[in-house]
Amino acid sequence: MSDEMFGDVQGIVRRQMVLFLLIDTSGSMEGERIGIVNNTIREVLPELRGIGGADVDLKIAALAFSSGFKWLHPDPVSVDTFQWNNMEADGVTDLGAALRELNSKMSKDMFLKAPSASVAPAIFLLSDGQPTDDYDGGLKVLKKNNWYKYAIRVALAIGGDDADKEVLAKFTGNKEAVITVHTPEALRKWIRFITVTSTQIGTKSQPLQDGQIETKQNQMTEAIQQQTDPDMIDSASTDGGSW
Repeated sequence: MSDEMFGDVQGIVRRQMVLFLLIDTSGSMEGERIGIVNNTIREVLPELRGIGGADVDLKIAALAFSSGFKWLHPDPVSVDTFQWNNMEADGVTDLGAALRELNSKMSKDMFLKAPSASVAPAIFLLSDGQPTDDYDGGLKVLKKNNWYKYAIRVALAIGGDDADKEVLAKFTGNKEAVITVHTPEALRKWIRFITVTSTQIGTKSQPLQDGQIETKQNQMTEAIQQQTDPDMIDSASTDGGSW
């Protein structure tokens, strides 16, 4: 399915792309983990400004979830003006409820309305992957959303080996798009890499591979597997600087 299904306005070169950040702020993220997430996102924001250039109007929509959920801003905000507000970690992990809320906003009547055409969004889930509510039910609802089906989906397993990567793989649709992050430097580099790659993939047509259309999700997975930066691919084995 082409990107044109997502927008009605033709002939406008610069298209909108929304980057959804789903941030786990439950009690299991308390302390150093949430502190590193706060600092890293704030520090990487200047590196994201200008991404997309003349082709993509990149916007960010950030959803924090714990006992309930909260959008940091009432509407998606341009990456050039987006301001990160520090999150505190407490409560349970209502990931299922957060996915239902994401579904409600992923429509042309809500967060994906644009004066020009929109390309498929990118969704980052930053979590230790330990939901305490009806996660499967929330994901089942989200999977019916066409925007989700054609979105680029990546999960960053915060804190390493104790994260429930099976839960995160259910969200992305494949385990290769679940990245274990042990260091602040790796987290910063992965956020920048995935954002840049998402805008590049999102604006390109989908090539044929062996007679089948290669999805944007598959293209992202391939880009992740081809990553050679030692700070990123070796983050799980790094002794120093981990949380």
